[in-house]
Amino acid sequence: MRRTPYRRLFAATLVAASVLASMTAVPATTVHAANVVGYDRDDCPPGGLGPELTARLDSTVEDVRRQAGIPGVVVGLWMPGRGSYVRATGVADTATGRPMSADSYVRIGSETKTFTVTALLELVDQHRVGLDDPISAYVGGVPDGDRITLRQLADMRSGLFPYTADPDFVHALQTDPYRNFSPQEVLAYGFKHDNTFDPGEEFEYSNTNLVLLGLVVEKVSGQRLADFVQRRVLRPAHLRHTLLPRGAEFPEPHPRGYTDQTLSGAVEDVTDWNPSWAWAAGAMISDLQDLRRWAEVVATGRLLTPQTQAERLKTLPTGFPGTGYGLGIFETNGWIGHNGSIPGYETVTVYLPSQRATLVIMINTDVGSQGQEPSTLLARAITAVATPDNVYDGSVQPR
Repeated sequence: MRRTPYRRLFAATLVAASVLASMTAVPATTVHAANVVGYDRDDCPPGGLGPELTARLDSTVEDVRRQAGIPGVVVGLWMPGRGSYVRATGVADTATGRPMSADSYVRIGSETKTFTVTALLELVDQHRVGLDDPISAYVGGVPDGDRITLRQLADMRSGLFPYTADPDFVHALQTDPYRNFSPQEVLAYGFKHDNTFDPGEEFEYSNTNLVLLGLVVEKVSGQRLADFVQRRVLRPAHLRHTLLPRGAEFPEPHPRGYTDQTLSGAVEDVTDWNPSWAWAAGAMISDLQDLRRWAEVVATGRLLTPQTQAERLKTLPTGFPGTGYGLGIFETNGWIGHNGSIPGYETVTVYLPSQRATLVIMINTDVGSQGQEPSTLLARAITAVATPDNVYDGSVQPR
């Protein structure tokens, strides 16, 4: 079965081993946090996590990268009081052999949801919207919109059909992946289907929900989503290398991205595909140090009131053991944050409050391995070594 071009967070589809595996043999490089552009904190000593743990992490990252056929990997792990670990390994370009770099920009896919929902929650704090308002108060034409609340959109319990699962949408995107999609166009693909369940009854990961929340932010703020996020989220969080692009623009430096979510099913370079179809659900771009900073900001609620942050962190069962979902955020075995997958790229950005630890992973493929997202394989393996009492397990089968 072919995968949809924008897999749901918990999707794990069995595919053949990547043909990229034989192309990625280049030396790894270690970049200490204090030497990475944008580093401005001293709570993690720059000397690393000690030779033994560093060697185990090196071996773990490289083993998973090779076994999963991942071209290039960037990993950042910060553990206050113990040290830090930043590793770039593999290649950013399989054609030229250009090595992966720790200062790269990448497309962050569904991690965009944490930014969109933060923007919405800031409007909640301003008393301009209510989480239990119906979506029909802001956007017309939503099936059962008078019964679906903003809260249910943010916690994936609306019952709205995910537009990325519509065959016509899949065909349109794969036929012309450089075209621009408007929010209204992608919503129309989902709205032609019946809702999958009554509001609030179940959990189902759906990008339709986040596109609608992006439209709510625009209507209430009177600004483009990208502008509101820049002014009210990115700037206060001091994220200088994060953006929601208008189209396919992609700051340098960035790795080439590889996917098998193509018309032929063959692995292709999709670096310049236009992510407009993902918009508020998955089109943003960031880098290692911004994601490091964002992990703690979003998990601790630094931009929100304590009351609103508490609402965000009220996770409900997803049907997947060990993982609960809140308002545009998940918790898995103690780690709080989100992951992202968009054709060509995957990321994980999570924070562990019990140890004030942060983990960021960026890779330049979304080709599955062992029936799972390659970024999940890395996150699970890294945390099994570094935080064995809190092993990340953010990949489970969809319904």
